[in-house]
Amino acid sequence: MSKHVLVIGFARSGAAVASLLLNEGAQVTVSDPKLDLTDERVVALQAQGVVFTTEQTDALLADVDLIVKNPGIPYRIPVLVAAQEAGIPIFVEVAMAQRYIKGTWIALTGSNGKTTTTEMIAAVLRTQADDEHAVVVAGNIGTPVSEVAPTLRATDTLVTELSSFQLMGMPTAKPNIAIITNIFASHLDYHGTRENYVAAKMGITKNQTSDDFLVINVDREEWVELSMQTAATVVPVSRQNVSQEGAYELDGTLYFRGEAIMQANQLGVPGDHNVENALVAIAVGKLMNVPNNQIAMTLRQFGGVEHRLQYVGTFEGRQVYNDSKATDIEATEMALSGFKAPVVLLAGGLDRGDDQMRLLAAMKPHVKALVVFGQTADKVAAVGEALGIEVVHAEDAPHAVEPAFELSEPGDIILLSPAAASWDQFPNFETRGDLFVAAVKAHSEGK
Repeated sequence: MSKHVLVIGFARSGAAVASLLLNEGAQVTVSDPKLDLTDERVVALQAQGVVFTTEQTDALLADVDLIVKNPGIPYRIPVLVAAQEAGIPIFVEVAMAQRYIKGTWIALTGSNGKTTTTEMIAAVLRTQADDEHAVVVAGNIGTPVSEVAPTLRATDTLVTELSSFQLMGMPTAKPNIAIITNIFASHLDYHGTRENYVAAKMGITKNQTSDDFLVINVDREEWVELSMQTAATVVPVSRQNVSQEGAYELDGTLYFRGEAIMQANQLGVPGDHNVENALVAIAVGKLMNVPNNQIAMTLRQFGGVEHRLQYVGTFEGRQVYNDSKATDIEATEMALSGFKAPVVLLAGGLDRGDDQMRLLAAMKPHVKALVVFGQTADKVAAVGEALGIEVVHAEDAPHAVEPAFELSEPGDIILLSPAAASWDQFPNFETRGDLFVAAVKAHSEGK
């Protein structure tokens, strides 16, 4: 590749794609206003010929053949607007790496549950892995696809989690098995409208043919309609027994096309939403010829993913869960639906203008008290006040731990499920969750 490629936004995916492009012979420039020139990745790539700059002006577009942007950077920033007007193609890192994918490619997207379901699928498939058949996980889940795709073999399986941001920048995506777990209203500050958001999600299947599969939740009418907008072979999943043509739950048993796989209450993670995630994993496992007993054993042993309804432990008789990844209202509703015991809910974060009163129905059955924090603290508190439960304000999620223990008693659940993004107080949801877990353990050790 004798092209000049401009990479906008560095981070791990930027470093990975810059290295990939260098190996193809491209001239690479990386632009990031927050660039740390002492970063060891920057130093190493500079030594290989990559040009780094903190500038981000139209002057950067001179002689540029294509742009690879960080998925989270909106297309409306001036340099990208100018690039679009100049007809310069704009892709994301995964689009560059896609050309190297061999073997079976499984790609998953959705508003909620993506990472948990991705890890469930990988765990199921790894029961059949060996030296000649590796199962590799990459994408939005942490590892850039550019880091793993060049070494994939035709006998390997790649499982990728893809965000709507990534799908917008990879117009030729064509996985062998595409998955849509669910679609709610999310990231409208980025996409502008729900229609744009849904269209981005549907990019995962738009290039598929009848030789490919689309595994999709059909428990809402909208999702049923979306399942009709693909050329792929549709494999439906349904917790509400809307369809028995794929994976479904009926009377507490999880089935695939009439075959009983396991009991829903045997799953290693709680909640109706995790039943839905497990049904997706069952569908993919069956498509990949994993025996029923191996699927069931894996899902019984699956203990969740860090920050995603992660069981932290039992302390002073309270079961503590870290669901810091619950960055929207629907995710918190799903988390609450998984518990029958009394819950002390820790919630709050970045105010995106959402109506927190939407949480009222989900909180009413089991939430006995609230600890609120962040920009949405008053909005969440208003829900608690409407329910007539005790509400305590805290500085942030870690500082919510002490009052949560004071408000709870043995047998209760302490649940961090913020229903909001973390960026008002923390750089990301991982930091918020890590500090929460550390505070729980510090509390326990202090006792």
